[in-house]
Amino acid sequence: MGRLGWGGHFGGLAARLDGAFGADGTFAHDRLRFVDFVDDVEELLEEVARQEQGDEEAADG
Repeated sequence: MGRLGWGGHFGGLAARLDGAFGADGTFAHDRLRFVDFVDDVEELLEEVARQEQGDEEAADG
């Protein structure tokens, strides 16, 4: 994801997600359960919403 140029905009989001994918861009099932990945992504997106909107309500809406 960092190779796509998203790292600068989301301040570390891409770097935190990169470990879940192999060099070919496929999800690394051998390193992480998909349900755990989805939970992590949910938390990361809530964090991005708080940063972008500046409040807790934005993350829940």
